[in-house]
Amino acid sequence: MIALYDYWRSSASYRVRIALGLAGLDWHSQPVDLVAGQQRSDAHLRRNPQGLVPVIEIDGLRLTQSLAIIDYLDETRGLNLLPGAAADRAHIRAIAHAVAVDIHPICNLGTARHAVAASNGAITMQDWMRHFIAPGLAAVEAMLAGGDHCWGDTVTLADICLMPQLYNADRWGIDLTAMPKIRRVAQSLERIPAFAAAHPDRQAH
Repeated sequence: MIALYDYWRSSASYRVRIALGLAGLDWHSQPVDLVAGQQRSDAHLRRNPQGLVPVIEIDGLRLTQSLAIIDYLDETRGLNLLPGAAADRAHIRAIAHAVAVDIHPICNLGTARHAVAASNGAITMQDWMRHFIAPGLAAVEAMLAGGDHCWGDTVTLADICLMPQLYNADRWGIDLTAMPKIRRVAQSLERIPAFAAAHPDRQAH
């Protein structure tokens, strides 16, 4: 059985849950409570020296980093998450990285908490999240063509990265009214079973 060490609200874990669903794989969750600090426990640090989630145990391997895990699933389970010519794949990666490399790290729970503490409360969690998520998603909006998916007419790595960030946007009250392309993609993706099953509200917590 595949074991996924994850946290229900973790964007990175959410991505991997989507990919596992697209691959049709059975797996079980081993929750790591980030709010309680379980990611810093000796047991978890032995699994991942970075003290992050997700960690997956699959095919006799232990893998970390959501994008690396998704690449592994793509390559070993034939998900075709980077279809088309080299130029198409570059565009897909650019959209995915705009979310997973640029927006997500700076809105990580640990980063945001440090900013709030260092400002002695002058910056709130909501202030921080809105400051970075809103313009980040506005840039992604400009990168989309306007179809039912982030690129082309099938699910790609970009879609897997975007959907969890939209959950965070909703959580922190980001107004997506001026982002019709993103809203169109979200409406399409939320109807796909693998995306629906991976949603944080469907996880034990």
